[in-house]
Amino acid sequence: MPAAATPTFHHGDFGAADLLEAKAGRTISVCLPARDEEATVGAIVSTLRRQLVERIPLVDEVLVVDDRSTDTTAQVAADAGARVVSTVDLLPECGPGGGKGDALWKSLFASTGDLVVWCDADVRNFGPRFVVGLLGPLLTRSDVVFSKGYYERPLDGAAVGGGRVTELVARPLISLLFPQLASIVQPLAGEYAGRRDVLEELPFVEGYGVDLALLVDAARRHGTRAIAQVDLGVRVHRNRPVDELAPQAMAILQTALDRAGVERRREWSSLLVRPGLDPVEVGVAERPPLVDIPAYRARTA
Repeated sequence: MPAAATPTFHHGDFGAADLLEAKAGRTISVCLPARDEEATVGAIVSTLRRQLVERIPLVDEVLVVDDRSTDTTAQVAADAGARVVSTVDLLPECGPGGGKGDALWKSLFASTGDLVVWCDADVRNFGPRFVVGLLGPLLTRSDVVFSKGYYERPLDGAAVGGGRVTELVARPLISLLFPQLASIVQPLAGEYAGRRDVLEELPFVEGYGVDLALLVDAARRHGTRAIAQVDLGVRVHRNRPVDELAPQAMAILQTALDRAGVERRREWSSLLVRPGLDPVEVGVAERPPLVDIPAYRARTA
């Protein structure tokens, strides 16, 4: 099947003031999952508060979900004006979890907006365009339920598109298993947004596979034309060494096989083994849709 023509936009297509009018009474939450991001989270929160809460009141809530940070991430975020919650304190009755996907799932539970925007907390050149761009298709088109960002990423002095895990793992897997999504420029981008009534019905993979899983699941439920992508310009963030990217790559592989309906074999291992390095357990657990959680249903009733 050839790649579907994904509705594509540029962040410059939308202005915060125009979207404020298009908001039409809906509420918006911006959520930042963060672990040990004291160097960048404060500036991101300050920008959001100054530009999109106070100057133009497009955003109703700035929420930082602290995922077991060992630095001052939580205090820095609170001082900058965010509401800060800890993954440890959210939904303890659902049992232990971990990883980026668990933090996203809990941020959806803790937030209140009709529309939810997620941004990574390690971005060094964050600007309002990240949020305005992602909200644009959702606020101006009723047929879009999920929007995904893409951008250029400076690496070794050159601007590149997708990251190493995207180009070497995710993109080949998508071309092979989900060709209808092959026109998505950056399927693993951490900047995306969606409608609460759509997101609350999706399961969340706990680890790094969450970005791909949400994209695949949203497209399956609502169609590829309901997924928009937005050029967010240039994104500068912390580039990780290859040895730190291998667990992410394995999580993406596991998630892709699972979403493709490939049954796990008993002899397969979730332990990433590399010569000269300690083995790493790469989890494959999922959190259920929030609509299945009694505490969430009680809160939103």
